[in-house]
Amino acid sequence: MRRLVGIALSALTTVAGTLTLAARASAAPATTPIVGVWVEPAAGLGFLDAALVGARSSIDMSMYELNDPLVEHDLVAAAQRHVAVRVLLDSAYHGASANAAAAAALRAGHVYVAWAPSGQIFHAKYVVVDHARAYIGTGNLTSQWYSSTRDVWVEDVAPSAVATIESVFGRDVTGHPGRPASVGGLVWSPGSQAALVGLIDSARRSLLIENEEMRSYEIEDALAAAARRGVAVTVVMTAQAEWDSALRELASAGVHVHTLSPSGLYIHAKVICVDCAGARGVAFVGSENFSYASLTYNRELGVVTTSPLVVRAVVGVVTADARAA
Repeated sequence: MRRLVGIALSALTTVAGTLTLAARASAAPATTPIVGVWVEPAAGLGFLDAALVGARSSIDMSMYELNDPLVEHDLVAAAQRHVAVRVLLDSAYHGASANAAAAAALRAGHVYVAWAPSGQIFHAKYVVVDHARAYIGTGNLTSQWYSSTRDVWVEDVAPSAVATIESVFGRDVTGHPGRPASVGGLVWSPGSQAALVGLIDSARRSLLIENEEMRSYEIEDALAAAARRGVAVTVVMTAQAEWDSALRELASAGVHVHTLSPSGLYIHAKVICVDCAGARGVAFVGSENFSYASLTYNRELGVVTTSPLVVRAVVGVVTADARAA
């Protein structure tokens, strides 16, 4: 059984920085409707268990790290009731060893398992059920970390988005990855840097940010430029020495930087909220870290949406985490 941890959500007061003229003109990506959102660790992964158990025809999963006996059981059980189950696992970096046990267990249960190309990190986290519902997340399916890690999942049922994800998965799972287009609010890597910089550049009043990493000069420049033109920019991360220099520079530009202790809740989420007030604004949720590798090299997937469900959730979680920092 998954352990659920409650998180209190409260309002965040931000202060605008010095007004300057924005020099960027990148366009923000299109958006897509979202019908479900889950903030971890409070929500738990019951929604995904239910989706796997209820699958009728197909399950396609792409996962950076898989080590969850319940999810593995659900996938095997689906295959045994003649659901077409395909799982694509990362093999680059330490992926082959981290996913070896899950791959063996799934194959023993007659699940089709493919290893992503060893020369490219497959960091995306998504599951498509019955060619109709795509669950896109920021977190890995590693049960060891569920109770201590901040992550977010969303459910996208837009036919164009689901079809695009399925098309990309079909190429990836056969070992022929391409460079997919950002259709229907989807943001793919390789090549997500322009979309995310454009989203940041589109902010006129406020930006709320959570990310695990901060080592992309382009993202850092966009955040600093936003603060200098008067946007209230809030960045929340887990404190780590390797981000200190970048965070100091952002703070000097007027960004409100908040860091949580590494011994507490770990910020693994990758979310952006642009000009969000109440349930209005534009939100991004995905697997992309703010790093050169993640934005330009890895396979990643995120989604941009104006869904009030997602906007409200992102505002609430970033606000709460900033207050706790």
